Amino acid sequence: MATSLYALVDGNNFYVSCERVFRPSLNGQPVIVLSNNDGCAIARSNEAKALGIAMGAPWFKIKQLQETHGLVALSANFCLYGDLSDRMMSLVAGLGHRQEIYSIDESFIDMSGIRGDLIKRCRTIRERVLRWVGIPCCIGLGPTKTLAKLANHIAKTAERKPGSYPAELAQVCNLASLDRDALESVLANTAVDEVWGVGKRISFQLKQAGIETVLQLSRMDLATVHTRWSVVLERTVRELQGQPCVDLEDVAPDKQEIACTRSFGRPVTELADLKEAVSEFASRAAEKLRRQHGLANLVHAFVRTSPFRPDPQYSGSIVVPLRRATADSTRIAEAALAGLAQIFKPGFLYAKAGVMLLELQPDSVQQDELDLEPEQDKDLGGLMGTLDQINRRYGRGTVLLASTGLAGDRRRWAMKQERRTPQYTTRWEDMPVIRA
Repeated sequence: MATSLYALVDGNNFYVSCERVFRPSLNGQPVIVLSNNDGCAIARSNEAKALGIAMGAPWFKIKQLQETHGLVALSANFCLYGDLSDRMMSLVAGLGHRQEIYSIDESFIDMSGIRGDLIKRCRTIRERVLRWVGIPCCIGLGPTKTLAKLANHIAKTAERKPGSYPAELAQVCNLASLDRDALESVLANTAVDEVWGVGKRISFQLKQAGIETVLQLSRMDLATVHTRWSVVLERTVRELQGQPCVDLEDVAPDKQEIACTRSFGRPVTELADLKEAVSEFASRAAEKLRRQHGLANLVHAFVRTSPFRPDPQYSGSIVVPLRRATADSTRIAEAALAGLAQIFKPGFLYAKAGVMLLELQPDSVQQDELDLEPEQDKDLGGLMGTLDQINRRYGRGTVLLASTGLAGDRRRWAMKQERRTPQYTTRWEDMPVIRA
């Protein structure tokens, strides 16, 4: 039986790297990318990390670094990041037999049974991604997905912090090729909270029990882990010991919940504006639901004020059950608006709203009723399919529900990134020519 081997390819500081592809002048500068409505940092360059900027740091707490340290802050451009991610993933797929796209910047590759110099193979793919797409990445290899994830962390850290690990592990790290002593040395120099799936709470409990390093975690008794913690942590320990417990997901599983939430570019006070926003959020959520061929049974709507403002605070939410499971944008928007009418209170400066679809099920299985309803009350599946096709062909927002309002009116509640003037285009013909 062939020994399993997985690789994890991860784009370095991905959102920042995407911005630098189109703006090379940002290289070497401290750069962060901000979340929706420019609320907090969701990506940081190495230079920004050196300034002590933490992931998720609120913008209002760090904006003074613009003047003192030349920090560059950019609004997120998720369309650009998605385009570059697709190109990167298509290239790294050639690394092995199967691919699992784990996130927008991470991809697991099955390299089991591949012969030859695997380090050289990985460096070739890495250089190809850098030259053809412009995204720097690191690659970690291991006999399990957990070890591959850990190897990727080591590869990144060895590159960013010389001396933290052996120099030969920088950029590409293959834990499966290390001898026992070298592997134990690396694991002993890695904190336990760097393990995939070990969060703050579990890492705190492990440290309380004297487990500080990955090596110590890998040597724990499995029965003790199962009894004191959970079967999930036991599976993690088995993977650290080289026993594969998690296989690749060739097809991403359907989402159990679908949400569309946004922070507004300015405070919203009028119910009419909130109705337009909630209608659009419901439409986007329904589109995502149809994309995975699903139906929703419940619609959750919410609005809230900003906790960062000194104004009076209010947060309201409601779950509206649907008579029939549906993916019809009109039905879902009607339910969301009915909920909004119940939770809205005048006199507040609303900063965020959202719609979440719950109790999802495949559209191939549903409980139907006797055909006693008027024709106009039936789901408009054909109409929704046509709407999706038009929007895919001519761009999102080409055809909208009337309740979302006119484009000019929506600027009252649009996010900052939607209201700003684009600084560049994402067309590939405008990219710099990078040849092999």
